[in-house]
Formats: sequence, structure tokens, C-alpha cells
Amino acid sequence: MKALINAARQFAKDEEGITAIEYGLLAAVIAAAIIASFGTLATGVGTAFTTIAGRLADALG
Repeated sequence: MKALINAARQFAKDEEGITAIEYGLLAAVIAAAIIASFGTLATGVGTAFTTIAGRLADALG
């Protein structure tokens, strides 16, 4: 029984698994932010290219 209690205490003190989970969550949040910003960026770039193409078409007649 004492060995089981010691194993439980050792498991409770072990923080390596918790750190890995924290890094995984942080990576997921960063990935979500990057994906969200690419959506906004893609819309802006698409609008800019459409504007440029329209102006070039007007200039070239």
C-alpha cells in the first residue's frame, strides 16, 4: 500500500506531462491566430489585386 501512495505522490509531483500539454495548447492558439489573420490578409490582398487590375485595364484602354 505504501508503494502505491509513493507512486501517486511521485505522479502528482511530475510536471513534464503538464508542460507538454501547455505547449500543445499554446501552439494551437498560435495556429488559430495565424489562420484567422491569413483569412483577413487574403481578403485584403485580393481586393488590392482587383483594384490594380481594374486600374491597369482602364489605363491600357
